[in-house]
Amino acid sequence: MKLYKKIVLFICFLALSIPAQSQEKENESGIDKFVEYFTFYPNRKKVAQDSTLYLSKIITAPIISYSPETSLGFGVGAKYLFKFKGSGEETRTSNMPVSLLYTLNSQFFIFSGFEIFTNQEKWVISGNILFQNYPRLYYGIGQNTPEENEEIYDTYQFLFEPILLKQAFTRYLFLGGGVRYNKIYDTKIEENGLLATTQPSGFNGSTSVGFELAALYDSRDNILNASKGWYMELTKGYYGTALGGTHQFELTRFDLRHYMKISSKNDDVLAFQAIGHFANGDASLSELALFGNEEMMRGYIEGRYIEENLLAAQVEYRKTFKDSRFGMVAFLGAGDVFNKSKDLSLSDLKLNYGVGLRFMLDKKEKLNIRFDFGSGNNTDGNFYVNIAEAY
Repeated sequence: MKLYKKIVLFICFLALSIPAQSQEKENESGIDKFVEYFTFYPNRKKVAQDSTLYLSKIITAPIISYSPETSLGFGVGAKYLFKFKGSGEETRTSNMPVSLLYTLNSQFFIFSGFEIFTNQEKWVISGNILFQNYPRLYYGIGQNTPEENEEIYDTYQFLFEPILLKQAFTRYLFLGGGVRYNKIYDTKIEENGLLATTQPSGFNGSTSVGFELAALYDSRDNILNASKGWYMELTKGYYGTALGGTHQFELTRFDLRHYMKISSKNDDVLAFQAIGHFANGDASLSELALFGNEEMMRGYIEGRYIEENLLAAQVEYRKTFKDSRFGMVAFLGAGDVFNKSKDLSLSDLKLNYGVGLRFMLDKKEKLNIRFDFGSGNNTDGNFYVNIAEAY
């Protein structure tokens, strides 16, 4: 009944949020003015003198987000969208976001996950920079940890992961590598709690330092909200103690996505994603796979299940409405964590499903605010509010 009420309330919210098209047109100019108020154009004067330049923009906005891991979050965010001089339509827009967020769970984040294309996409620079104080929920390690195990531990994290890739063989294929530095420190755990008793490797802090090899195939038509194309990323990392790391292990990750339009009569999109995370060696707690978050397996609290390995997949139907900023989505996914491949069983996969509302902030860049409700066979469900699509 609890889950039923959540679904009914959320569907009602979606229905009430979609106005008639005539009302949308009346409010459109006001919305555009509101978004424009928070938008800055660093090269406006140069573009006025040279029409071949791309009009770069910095979209800033106050952020209000919600997820079960963070509760309500408040902060400020900015997205720098640009192209280098000499880039035309053949070069996709580079995206450099920065978010500063503080949550009601006493967490703070400073995060940037960037993707930069040089002229004619000869090079791609991608990666993540993160600094956060993040109290986490912990239930133990394994596929079937009980709910009553729940405890909270507090930690600081600094992550720096730049990757440089060179276009190779074909337009959308890029090969290269980079470095990854991930430090967990000032960890505080419950005295005589599960973590203190079991003491998994790196439970009280760790440092991962190593090199990564990377391959990327990216033919998406839009980085922020794709309607067609493929995205395939594979990284293989080698971490050791020679450069100051505390653990020696290997980490393999992949992210596979495909986007396709449903019909030539509308802009509805079917989006697929599959991800994998495989740790080998003495991987610390912070490098294990975390099951569930606001992007994959929505509905499950991040880290509800933890193990060395993870496989998950999802499909999302994205519905648009003609001449409207509003849209809706429905999604379905499945996945699990596991220690050995023999532990992974199709009959025991954890499922998730849900619906969402979309509101388009920037029509040119197709930048959305998303409101999602996700649930599953092992969770009552959770709400999520954020900017940009889940994948």
